[in-house]
Amino acid sequence: MELNQTSPPPTSAVTDTEEENQCRIELTDVAIDGVTLLIGLCGLVGNGAVLWLLGFHIRRNPITVYILNLAVADFTFLLFVITLSLLYMVDNVSCSTVVSVRYLKPFLLLSLFSHNMGLYLLTAISIERCGSILCPLWYRCHRPQHLSGVMCALLWVLSVAVIATVTSLCLTHKEELCQMSLISMFVLNFLIFAPPMVISNLILFIKVHCGSKRRQPKRLYIVIFLTVLFFLTFGVPLSLFHLLQQLSYSFVSIQVAFLLACINSSTNPFIYFLVGSCRRRCSLVSLQVAFRRVFEETAVTTVSS
Repeated sequence: MELNQTSPPPTSAVTDTEEENQCRIELTDVAIDGVTLLIGLCGLVGNGAVLWLLGFHIRRNPITVYILNLAVADFTFLLFVITLSLLYMVDNVSCSTVVSVRYLKPFLLLSLFSHNMGLYLLTAISIERCGSILCPLWYRCHRPQHLSGVMCALLWVLSVAVIATVTSLCLTHKEELCQMSLISMFVLNFLIFAPPMVISNLILFIKVHCGSKRRQPKRLYIVIFLTVLFFLTFGVPLSLFHLLQQLSYSFVSIQVAFLLACINSSTNPFIYFLVGSCRRRCSLVSLQVAFRRVFEETAVTTVSS
């Protein structure tokens, strides 16, 4: 479903051949929606576990505040994706429009809200960890105590403001204003937030692996690097799809774009677990132990250094 798509006008007479063609089920789309649904449900369980563990069972530190908010953004995004995939699937199988495009448009825009929030949080995480390596003395002695919480609150406000502006313009049925607002949102994503995220991770990679031999919380940096890598690989295509759609060009279907974004939002909990399970010799441990190895390592390292 496209943001600027309109429902076709009803026809007065339809032949049997035309009706058969209209009711042809696209098995590929149904399969993609089914896979998206299954991955999304697994992602909901995984992100729910992250929220439960980081919220109630693991000591709070600057990085866990960001990760907790990232899990909220991913959980919210998966709820929207599961709903959209289910509607697409039922619409395809039933050969009828279950929900009008008019009502799907807000769902699409709200899914972009939580998707954008994931990008903003990954940028903040990357910049902060990069700063902790480049300016370790300032980070240990002068970093504001509630910086993570304040940054997350500001990013949520920014994300709400951006999507509220886009939604208000797109629901007024003024296509030019809607197109301009969407393009402006993607310019903000790709030119303001994405470059610092990529540059910070490159600096992290270089400093950790080629720089100082001082003990570093490498599990955490591996988690951040993999999370950003998965976002660039699986999350960015959704934004690219909507951007190119406004320019009257599309390289994949909306179902494929949502499937890739669903993979991105579902894999983060498994990244945390797998990285935390590997010590000197990889072995499966409890979820809580794996998360503590990753996220409590930062505080221990900061104190010891």
